[in-house]
Amino acid sequence: MGATLGDAPGDATGRAARGPGLWLARHVRVDFTPSPRPTLGVEWELALVDRTSRDLTSRAGTVLDALRGDDGREHPRIHKELLRNTVEVVTGICDTVAEAAADLSGSLAQVRRVTDPLGIELMSAGTHPFARWSAQQVTDNPRYAELIERTQWWGRQMLIWGVHVHVGVDSVHKVLPILNTMLNTYPHLQALSASSPYWTGTDTGYASNRALMFQQLPTAGLPFQFGSWAEFESYIDDMLVTGVIDGLSDVRWDVRPSPALGTLETRVCDGVPTLRELTALTALVHCLVVDLDTRLEAGEELPTLPPWHVQENKWRSARYGLDAEVILDAAGRERLVTDDLADVLERLAPVARRLGCADELASVADIPRRGASYQRQRAVAEAAGGDLVAVVDSLVAELRETP
Repeated sequence: MGATLGDAPGDATGRAARGPGLWLARHVRVDFTPSPRPTLGVEWELALVDRTSRDLTSRAGTVLDALRGDDGREHPRIHKELLRNTVEVVTGICDTVAEAAADLSGSLAQVRRVTDPLGIELMSAGTHPFARWSAQQVTDNPRYAELIERTQWWGRQMLIWGVHVHVGVDSVHKVLPILNTMLNTYPHLQALSASSPYWTGTDTGYASNRALMFQQLPTAGLPFQFGSWAEFESYIDDMLVTGVIDGLSDVRWDVRPSPALGTLETRVCDGVPTLRELTALTALVHCLVVDLDTRLEAGEELPTLPPWHVQENKWRSARYGLDAEVILDAAGRERLVTDDLADVLERLAPVARRLGCADELASVADIPRRGASYQRQRAVAEAAGGDLVAVVDSLVAELRETP
């Protein structure tokens, strides 16, 4: 009889009880709570920027304290993050993309009512163009302290921001097949959202430096492609027994199951500078997951890519962004990511109509036309003679344009 995750007897690391000279592992059962419908949840990380210097400011504690309720409780939609220069706004459980966008917009307005009088601006991008990681302060939290203690130099460099989109799935048996096939469109999401060309004042030559920085953490990066939920449980069991993780939240994959919430969580995207772009990308993720769910219901075997092609596609989209040539199948066929995106959007259009997000999905095509954030940032820097303060100005202004 397996133990449900969190119930197994053991020490503070989550390992099973130790016998003579060994860790005696028990099989851990990871219960997935099905979602009755394909609900949405979005997490959006925002950086706090000093209005004068345009550098980051570690004043999240002040902001979050001001947002507490009359009973002293933390705001239910606005949270702390690893670094004190960040706040995260999260939605409740939403049924539509429009509902999620309205939820985020309302929380953003509440944050601004506090930050504006304090001389704090907000921006969202995968990285800050010139801030120094060594100057940042870690939020006072035992879990964060343990992360930094374990990961050291790499952990201290996690000066990055992203967006996470949850979509409800109604059966545990669908979660991993959908996850595995979502990796086929990984480079599309990465290229569209890429917003981290700069790192501590230097143009890295990458569209998304964040993508490659984040995967340096243990259990971060691309997920394994498991064939069954039992294999996933076995992996979690191994990670707990060997002390790699203390719980499921320590599995930081770019796409991962969220069993307690009954969702598949897509964490591919860099920080997204505008609510309009965020709404478009949320619609794309929602439609992708629901489309794959529908195809599974129809008895289709979903197509997957070999892990080595998935890994190469991640690197290409991080390096070249919207100019990436991506690998489409096991035979090695390649195509410009924007050309393939056009076909993906056309295929998903009926799904979007069914979900009530046709306009939002269609606006995904506006991102290549306008230029992704990494392209816009470089254009601003070039026009300003390399001045990265001007790039921060542009990111702050873009978020200000959010309706």
